[in-house]
Amino acid sequence: MASSQQPARAHRPEPVLITEAAPSLADQHNARKRRYVITMLVRSISLILAAVFYQTLWLAIAFAVLGTVLPWVAVMMANDRPPKKKLDAHRYTAPRPDRILENPSRPGRVIEH
Repeated sequence: MASSQQPARAHRPEPVLITEAAPSLADQHNARKRRYVITMLVRSISLILAAVFYQTLWLAIAFAVLGTVLPWVAVMMANDRPPKKKLDAHRYTAPRPDRILENPSRPGRVIEH
């Protein structure tokens, strides 16, 4: 019953980021595998298109060159770690005080005996 009497908290779209750690190695490896598979699929499609357009020589050569170069590019991308990103993350900020206790523009009051 106590929970129904508490005010509802504002819904935040993202959780607060409390660390600057990079993504885990498993996440990085999965992203590299996904990039490699996509690149090799594009290579396969380009080689099939080179065979389809064999009568248009310049187009067939362009697809064949793309299919020849993409494996090298895929391996280079798969072996490369992602660059460190500068994230504009939702970080914790301390709450501001409700009122200002001292006025910095006015010198403090000095009491002398």
